[in-house]
Amino acid sequence: MSEKTEVNLSGVKQSKGVWLVKVPKYLSQQWDKATEKGEVGKITIVNQNRGKTVHFSLNEELTALAATGEKDASLQVPRDHPFTMHSVGGQTMAVFSQSDTGSCSSPISLEGMVVHRAECRPVVTDNYMKLKKLQIKESVKPQRLSQQLERAVTTVFKPVANHDFNVEYVKKKKSEGKMVRAERQVVLDMLFSAFEKHQYYNIKDLVDITKQPVTYLKEIMREIGTYNSKGVHKSTWELKPEYRHYHSAEEEEEMQTS
Repeated sequence: MSEKTEVNLSGVKQSKGVWLVKVPKYLSQQWDKATEKGEVGKITIVNQNRGKTVHFSLNEELTALAATGEKDASLQVPRDHPFTMHSVGGQTMAVFSQSDTGSCSSPISLEGMVVHRAECRPVVTDNYMKLKKLQIKESVKPQRLSQQLERAVTTVFKPVANHDFNVEYVKKKKSEGKMVRAERQVVLDMLFSAFEKHQYYNIKDLVDITKQPVTYLKEIMREIGTYNSKGVHKSTWELKPEYRHYHSAEEEEEMQTS
């Protein structure tokens, strides 16, 4: 379950009104360069007969753009940004804030209700058009570039044609050689000798003991043995009663009763 988060609604009681303003991306990037308590600019509000005129002026220290080349070194971010005002349009909007502690349970505060909507737009000048041209150029640059290497790179992992564990496996298979069918009586002797030691074997163990192909070994085991498909000894083989040198628990019980 998610942790409960407290919401501070004191902003409703104080009837604080806030403005919801859309700003260009480059402007928000320049604001990030300001010091923690630094000034990013000034807003001028003039009341006229036809309504409010709002104007934002960026701090001169933040107009310098990070140079990406000699031609771009003289570019500056526009300072003047008049507001285009919009009505809230009957919508109920609010602004919330949360302390930057990295915890999901940190309290959320209501800063206020949105009373005005606006767009912060720059004044179109030659400098602004150069800035837009630079932004378009940067946006179409490929994220990854292919580069031709003049010599082999030896500091990182190099692909190999075959891995060591594969080479070892092939060597092992060659050294063991292909399993060749032995005479039937020889295989039977090996099987009877093995079943004198243990009552149950799986096919893999019998292959290791006899060194015979699986299909050939199963063919012989079907004649002298029984496959357990369920129960405690599931997926194992045991000898048929006529080939056993011991008595099963059921047989011993029958002999005792008789």
